[in-house]
This record gives sequence, C-alpha cells and structure tokens, in this order.
Amino acid sequence: MKTKIYILLAFVSTLAFSCKQTDEFLTRDPLDKLTDDTYWTSEGNVRTFAFGFYTQNFPGYAAGFDLTWGGYFSGESLNDDFAPTTPTVLTRNVPATANLVADWNFSFIRKANLFIDRIKQVPMSDEAKNNWTGVGRFFRAMEYAKKVRKYGDFPYYNQVLSETDNAALYKPRDSRELVMDSVLADFKYAVANVRAADLTTGPQGLVVNKYVVLAFMSRVFLFEGTWQKYQKNNIVKANEYLEASKWAANEVMSTGLFAISSDYRKLFTSLDLTGNTEVIMYRSYLTGIITHSLNSYNNKEPQTGVSKNAIESYLDSVGLPIGISTLYQGDKTIKNVMAHRDPRLKITIAPQIRLNGVIANYSSSGYATQKFLNEDIKDLTEGNSSLNTTDAPVIRYAEVLLNYAEASAELGTLTQEDLNKTINKIRKRAGVNIPDLGVIGTQATANGVVYDDPSRDSSVSSILWEIRRERRVELMMEGFRNDDLRRWKKYTYLDTKVNADINRGAWIKKADYPTSTLTIENSASEGYIIPAPKTESQRMFDNARVYLTPIPQDQIKLYKDQGVELTQNPGW
Repeated sequence: MKTKIYILLAFVSTLAFSCKQTDEFLTRDPLDKLTDDTYWTSEGNVRTFAFGFYTQNFPGYAAGFDLTWGGYFSGESLNDDFAPTTPTVLTRNVPATANLVADWNFSFIRKANLFIDRIKQVPMSDEAKNNWTGVGRFFRAMEYAKKVRKYGDFPYYNQVLSETDNAALYKPRDSRELVMDSVLADFKYAVANVRAADLTTGPQGLVVNKYVVLAFMSRVFLFEGTWQKYQKNNIVKANEYLEASKWAANEVMSTGLFAISSDYRKLFTSLDLTGNTEVIMYRSYLTGIITHSLNSYNNKEPQTGVSKNAIESYLDSVGLPIGISTLYQGDKTIKNVMAHRDPRLKITIAPQIRLNGVIANYSSSGYATQKFLNEDIKDLTEGNSSLNTTDAPVIRYAEVLLNYAEASAELGTLTQEDLNKTINKIRKRAGVNIPDLGVIGTQATANGVVYDDPSRDSSVSSILWEIRRERRVELMMEGFRNDDLRRWKKYTYLDTKVNADINRGAWIKKADYPTSTLTIENSASEGYIIPAPKTESQRMFDNARVYLTPIPQDQIKLYKDQGVELTQNPGW
C-alpha cells in the first residue's frame, strides 16, 4: 500500500510533536510536557511541523463534505463556465466583521515565521537547515500571495512578534509591490535550497520539493504579472514578475522529469496517482482514513450546470473555433454538440442532457460534467457520499506549460518553438490529438492558415485569445477561471446580461421532457434552457472595486483604536 502522508494531518494541528521512531519514543518527554523550548530537537520534528501547512495550501478535493477546496463544486460558479439557477453575485457591501479563519488572518504567516526562526536552533546539518528554511519561506510566500490576491496591499511580517508588540501588530498595510517582492525573494531562496528529492519525508508527488516550489512559482507570478499589467498598468513590475513565472516554468520543463500523461480523465479520477508523469504534486486519499465527496457530486447528485458559453469555447477537431468551423454541427442535440470537437469536451461533459424532473443527477443547464467521475467505483461505497478515495492533482505539468506560454505571450517574446514545447504538447495528448496552434506575429494559425475567432474579445490579440482558450479548456472546472478573469481585468465576462450565454444551457424541445420543471428562453416550446429565469437573479458587473475584497469594518475600527489608519480598498 502506498504511503499516505495525509494521515498525519489529522494529528498535526493538535500535536506537532509526533515521534519519528518507536525507540525514540521511549527516551522522549511525554507529549503534554513538550513545549516550544523542547520541541525543536530533531529534523524529524521539523518535518512533522511542516506537514501542518499542507491542507492549507494543498487542499486537493478537501475532505468529507467540505466544499471549499477551490474547484468545481465550491462556489467557484462566480465565473462564465457555470450556469447556476441563482448566480453567485459580486460583493456589494463591506462586511461588518472579518472571518478570522478565512479572511483577515495572520495565523499561518505567524506559523511560517516561527518555523523559519526555530529551525536555526535544531541540531542538524547546514544543508538540512537550508532545506527546511526554504520550505518555511515557500509556505510564507504562498500565504502572502493569497492575501495579496484577495486584499492587495497587506501588512508584511518576516519575523515572529510578541502579543504585546502593538506597534508592529497594528501597522498600516504595506504596498502590494513590497509584499510581492518579498514573496519573490522567498521563492528564489526556496528554489535554491529546497531538496530536489527527499524520500525520508515521503514519496515523490506527496511532499514539497524543488519542483513543487518552481511549479507554484510559475503560477503565483503569472497571476501577479498579469495583475500588474492589466489592473495597475505597471509594466516594469509586470515584466519582472512575468519573467519570474516564465523562468520557473522553464526550470521545470528543462528537467525532463515530467511529461503530459496519456489519459486526461485519469488525472482526476485515479485511485492512485503515484508515478503519473504529469502530476507534480497530488493529495492522496485512503478508505476509512481520509475521503472526499467530489466523485459523488459527479455521480448521483444534482449539479450546477455548465454554461453554453463554456461549451462553445471548445474548438473543432481541426483546431478552429466553432464560429468559422465547417465541421460544427450546431447545438440542437447533444450528439451534434459533441461531433467533431476537441475530444476534451466529450471527456469532460456527459453524453446526455440531464434535466430536473427527469433524472436525479440533473444539471441546471442540462449540460452535466463527468470529468471527476470514476466509472469503476460509481456504484461502490467509496464512489458515493463523502467516502470517495480518488486522488486529487494539486499541481500538474500541463498548467506549468500553459503558464510558460501565457507569460511568453504577455512579454511579447512568444515564438512557434514556445508553442511547440507547451500548448502543442498538451494538444498531442493521447485521446486528444488536435492540430497544433501556430503563430505569425500576434495572429493565431491552424494547419498553417491564419484565422480569427469571430467571438474574440477585440482587446485581446488573436494568439493571446487562443492561449487563454487553451487554458480554459485544459483546466476546465479545476478552480482557475475566477482568478484568471480577475487578473485579466475581465469581470465584464461575468455579467449575465452582457454575456447572455452564461445563463443559457442546452437546446431542447419542451415536449420531449414533459415532466421537467425547466424554463426555456422566451417561454418558447423549444430553445435554450435558462437556468436563472428570474430578473432579480441576474448578475451585473458595474463597479471595478470588486476586483479586491473590502477590508472588514471591525478591523478598521480595531486598528483605529490603536491609533493606526487601516486604509480601505478603492471604491469601498
């Protein structure tokens, strides 16, 4: 049986003091006598403490019925991939109080700083100290990157504070650029010092190593580089961060250790991702120990449906958008929708329309997903309820390739060679195998011929539009789309009045489904399903302030009581 690193996590939060070996246990103090002064005595204890950061940063498919893992069924419907009956709305009001667990919270920042500080006193080699300091700085960087994505400017701390140090505890927010420069420094240190492999920590793929750090570095700085370009118009910083993203991705690509796997669906439905060439890191699950409920949601439960907009983003089988395709057969039946399309559409979307009043696992749009469903266990105990044991990819090589391609395009350095070693490798995946994407200047080509998608956003170049499309399709429902729209400054896509295809699903004839309670557009006898028919349910984008989360009122008052102005985000 493969090692299950995550079994440890049930214990780490309450006792970060696990003994490394049985014989050690007989010579060590009882757990209730371990303190901050007595804990930091071995590399084994350091390793165990590091596991306490894992679920915070690598939730995978979460656990039990937890829906907060960040992907398909977690409220990530605030994007244009989903057509819910009640669209998730953009924030309208400043919250009165902070959620001190999920929001304005410094606990993991303090934990990382404490980790980094205490490593200095542990009796182990300099190499080990450098490795674990790198791991600590990686986790600190990850935490600050999340805070900056949410709030923008944020108080930065790189040392452990005492509870009585009010001057430091209550200080104004530091600039986004200062924080992200510090994050970049942490990532660089981690890349230089974290071990490429450490099998004493656990199997490759289940633990932080140099390649995990590099992969996340490519993700974090693609976000920040494009944010600086489109949200702040700071081209100097944008280019610096985009170069960091591209460099990190290239470092992973240059190792030759990873490759696109031969089965797209098994990336998300496998009971064991050990040894998968595409998975840089994954979360492992074990019957009776740690399980989740994602397989169940794709199995027998009602779903928030996939939007017509998302379905139409898939190319045809010769690499052309459906708006100019001679192969596209229209959308009057699910069979026509699937015909001659990028095979990832058929892998991701179920081959039948599923409607309320007709079938138990219906979809709000009629289009249902099967991307995360393991067919072999769907009728077994572990395929249902919250007992699912399919492994969850945390970060995979395909994303790193996409990060490299997008960063190159944003920097204006993209070449055909760049596409060939990134996007075109993804397209050559067994079972997908659609024609290569080509580039001439800023124009996209397919089969050597320049083309332009009639649905293209005119503010985005043809080649960048296709790179963004590839990202959307390859990472569909994995939890990326909302952040992508934010960093590109494209929340206009979320407006269901401006972008009506978000609130459209499959085309049907009402007479074919007499027991269904669905609504057809304009109350017609046939047409597109409208998942959210009520006018008051529509989502509008009318204020750019929503790109950043407002600072809760109680925190502003708390700081004011200490004589410090905690500035509010623009527009709030």
